[in-house]
Amino acid sequence: MQLRAEQLDSHLKGSLAPLYVLHGDEPLLVIEAADSIRTAARARGFTEREVLVVTQYFKWSALAEAAGNMSLFGGDKLIDLRIPTGKPGRDGGDVLTRFAASPPAGTVTLITLPQMDWKAQKSAWFGALSATGVVMELNAPPLDRLPDWLAARLARQQQSADREALDFMATHVEGNLLAANQEVMKLALLHPPGELTLEQVRNAVMDVARYDVEDLRQALLAGDAARASRLLDGLRAEGVAAPLVLWIIVAELRTLAIARAEMDAGRSADEALATARIFGAQQSPYRRALARLSSGATRTALMQAARLDRMIKGVARGDVWDEFLQIALRICAR
Repeated sequence: MQLRAEQLDSHLKGSLAPLYVLHGDEPLLVIEAADSIRTAARARGFTEREVLVVTQYFKWSALAEAAGNMSLFGGDKLIDLRIPTGKPGRDGGDVLTRFAASPPAGTVTLITLPQMDWKAQKSAWFGALSATGVVMELNAPPLDRLPDWLAARLARQQQSADREALDFMATHVEGNLLAANQEVMKLALLHPPGELTLEQVRNAVMDVARYDVEDLRQALLAGDAARASRLLDGLRAEGVAAPLVLWIIVAELRTLAIARAEMDAGRSADEALATARIFGAQQSPYRRALARLSSGATRTALMQAARLDRMIKGVARGDVWDEFLQIALRICAR
């Protein structure tokens, strides 16, 4: 069964399929669809989740073992199988074909793949999965449809913009939905619900700050405390919104916390970062950060960030920018 992205929410209100296959060229859409399926599964009693990441040394017997093991919590299980290369090999293809022919009872299986070309979609194993489960191809919308996509995202946060502003955003992000989504979220941090002007959109999207939050992200991952401190001073002087800075820091902390937990569970750095959705050349700065950060350090930093969020909202007392510095120093500590 083929399902479009806009049909997923309606589908998940009914009975869940035993098998879901997600693939496409747009990571954001794949991530969001997977999150929706996992949330729906938890709501229906699939209380245990087992993540399997197919790497060079992955043993396909692990899939059968995951399907055969009963949930430790007495409920049903979600098997989260990720194949980053999209190439299970001959053995993996045979296992997936047999698995699709007889999905295990009490189990929902979610298989995540990269974009699969027409040749890969004609393979026996992919055909078997398609015949049994729900398949979603999640590709970025073409540029002429991107303004409508942005308008829908703004509507979720009770904001809107005219066509000129939407076209400006679409041209700036050039079809990169991860970047587009970040820009939309930035607008929610900078402006209240309602109609956005072209000037507001242009000022938010075109980063005129001398110090950029992206530079701060790089400094934190590199463990460069001196540079992180200078950047925080610059961001404060430029009047950059504190919620935006916090969002960048928390996003990196969550990624590091997920990867660190996977490594503590015995997985390799490659596997851990793949679970955290960090691939290829992007992994290098995260590897350096993980080499110096423990699970305890990431948890403590996240707790400190939660306190900072309350300070920004006026619920807790304290100096917001001093707290930013304390978190940065904790992340950079060697």
